[in-house]
Parts: sequence; structure tokens; C-alpha cells
Amino acid sequence: MSLQNVTDTYQQEVPPAPPKRKPVHDLPPPVNLTDPEVFSRHGGYTHEAFAQMRQQAPVMWHPEEVAAGFWAVTSYDLVKQVELDPATYSSQRGGILMTYGLPEQPKHPLLHSSSLNSLINLDRPYHTPLRMEHMHFFRPGFVAELRKRVEVYVTELLDAMEKQGPVVDMVEKFSAELPLFTLCEILGVPAEDRPKLVHWMHFLETSQYQAQQEGLGNVSQEQIMTFMTEIQAMFEYGRHMLAKRRENPQEDLLSAIANVEIDGKPLSPEFLDGSWLLIVFAGNDTTRNSLSGTMRLLTEFPDQKEKLLANPDLFPNFVHESIRMVSPVTYMRRTATTDTQLGDQPIAEGDKVVMYYAAANRDPAKFADPHRYDITRENAKEHLAFGHGPHVCLGQRVANMQLETAYRQILSRFPNIRWTGEQSLAPNNFVHAISSLMVDLGS
Repeated sequence: MSLQNVTDTYQQEVPPAPPKRKPVHDLPPPVNLTDPEVFSRHGGYTHEAFAQMRQQAPVMWHPEEVAAGFWAVTSYDLVKQVELDPATYSSQRGGILMTYGLPEQPKHPLLHSSSLNSLINLDRPYHTPLRMEHMHFFRPGFVAELRKRVEVYVTELLDAMEKQGPVVDMVEKFSAELPLFTLCEILGVPAEDRPKLVHWMHFLETSQYQAQQEGLGNVSQEQIMTFMTEIQAMFEYGRHMLAKRRENPQEDLLSAIANVEIDGKPLSPEFLDGSWLLIVFAGNDTTRNSLSGTMRLLTEFPDQKEKLLANPDLFPNFVHESIRMVSPVTYMRRTATTDTQLGDQPIAEGDKVVMYYAAANRDPAKFADPHRYDITRENAKEHLAFGHGPHVCLGQRVANMQLETAYRQILSRFPNIRWTGEQSLAPNNFVHAISSLMVDLGS
């Protein structure tokens, strides 16, 4: 078995077209889910729209301006069904994002190729052996050792917040810093190089939005050159680090990736680039937004904070319930490999199917009183925020550990901490992107 590049199997996007199968439920999209500002304008997820979709069209046809459209799936059971059937709903034929752009649209070749060629975009049989090569760095024993370093760094961050306080931006001073530290500890990125990762993450987040707002035809040559230069620098750094780890392996994830062999053959450059891109971005955004979103929840539901302060044994379940409510990743996409049926909706081969985790995690058929934040909720752990099945998030133990470690110290040191009500959300319909959250540390 040789690892086939996803660019060889990926189904190209096609221009806008009616659905191949007639929608069973005649519901026009209550909001435009392809709009990058759809959630930032609302101050968060559009849960009223998601509720309408779950009730009236749990598999709803959603047209797109630049591609063929997709089936939006919002019920818990149907999202889980798609996750558990990778043979029918392929990642490799077109996963993750709603669209990678039409074939004629300009793309940075490295960014496009690496976006496709990574673990998250593989189907069986390629997916399983590559995932197993990463597993050591996410097992309980490794995470327990990592926790010790995270605890020390959390203390340092809170010390700095206390000196600046009483009102600070939690995202800037804490939520953006902790996941980056943890990620770099796992990867083995030197401390002096970590600001580069921050720069590249921010650059990629803002560049996509600016291009969408200005239109590709209005982007200046200078902007294009800046984009190309930054992307090239990001990949060159990743390749440099991976080459160093091939020559001198360490006990870190970069070494594991650099030295992976599938059937005796090393990973192709495309998969090495893809692994670098995936781990850098998947390991940062989601935890950052979970940390910030949880502070907002504890302020909006003060009785739950008091319950947690009174009973620290609730911390593990508090983490699950917080992640259910925040749902840091909005959606993932799959492509139907055959004609099939999802619920009562016929799906044609080649159709795109988008699973909305943020909607599934508020499904009242699964979670009673789903908009209530309840840290004693018995089935909180069954949320789908990390996905489910073979593609469940590899780093979920690390994310849970960071959230628990952070809030044990935050609430111990600042029991009266609260969100001031001031926040900023980045225009991003793929993750719950809290870019600023002001908190008062309390007296």
C-alpha cells in the first residue's frame, strides 16, 4: 500500500448548480452559512437558525455563490451517522472546508496541496497507519507529563495578568498564549521561534477574509507578493525543522512526522507540508476559543461557577460541558462516494455534505434544555465538538487537559473573575473565532 496524494483523488469543485436530488424539505437557508461574517455579526453562533434547520430540514440544501452547493446537516444523530460512515462520506474526495475554490481560481501551490494532503483528508486504508504514527504524543502518559509543564506556564501567564489587571484582554494575555506554548512543546519548536508561528497563524486568518471582502480582482500585486512571501516562509521553516529532525530525531512530534514510513517509504513532500500545516493550525485555534468561550459561559451562568468552586470534583465534566457549549469548530465537510440517503433526504454521488457540530451539540433530542450550561450534565461527554469515529480529533486529550489545568488555577486565584461584556469575533465561519475578550479579575 503506497500513500496516494489526495490531489490525485480529490473531486474538483464545480460551478453553482441545482441539487441533483430534490430537497425533501423546502426550507431556504435562514442565514447564509458561507458568509465569513455570519457569526461575527450575531456575536456568536446563530442558534435560532440552527434550531429552525434541525426542526424543519435537518438535511437542508444550501446553495453557494462560487460552487455547486452542499447539504447542511444539523441534527446530532445524522451528524454522527455521517462521521461513522467514512466509506459513504469521504474525506479524501473532498473534506474539511466548504470549498477549496474552483479550478481556475488562483491558489498558492504549496498551500493548496498541503491543505489537501494531510491526515484529516485521508480515507482508509491510508488514514489508519498515518494516524497511529502520531498517537504516542496524545496518549494519557505523554499528556500527564505535558500537564506539568502546562501548569507552570499557566502560573506564569496568570502572574502577568495580575500585574496588568484588574481588566485585561484574556485572548491576548492567556487564551492565545497557552495553546501555542503547549503546541510548541509537543512539536519541539524552540521558544525563540514561537513568535513566527503566531505571525503566520494571524496572517492566514486575516488574508482569507481580506481577499473575500475585496474580491480577488481587487487584490493588489503588492498584496499578492506579500501573501506568497509569507506562505513560502512558513513552509520553508516547517521543511527546515523536519529536515533537522530527520538528521537528529528528538522526543517530539516533529521527529515522529519527519521519520514516518508507510510500507517502508517516507512521506512525500506534500504530506510533510500538510502535516506541518494541519498540526500548527488545528492545535491552536480550537483550544484558544474554548478557553475564551468558557470564561463567557461562567459569567453568563454564575450559579455554575459557584457550583464548580464548591466542588472541584466537577472539573472533568465542566470541561466536557464547556466544549459542548462553545463548539470551537463549526463544521466539517465530506463528499458522498455513492448514491445514498441521509435521514429522509436522498443524496447523490459527488454531493458535498457539511456537518454542523455547533448545531448538533445543541440538539434537544440529545441534550435536554440544550442552551443551558450545566456542568453536572450526565451526557456532556457525548458532545461532537471533536468529531466522532475514525476522524475524531487526535488532540482532544491535550485540549481537555489545557482547559482543566487553566481553570483550576484561574478560579483558585481569581474566584470573582468575570467577562466584562466586551468581545470581538473574527469573521470566520469555520471556527468560533473569539479575537478579544475583556475580563475583570475581581477583587
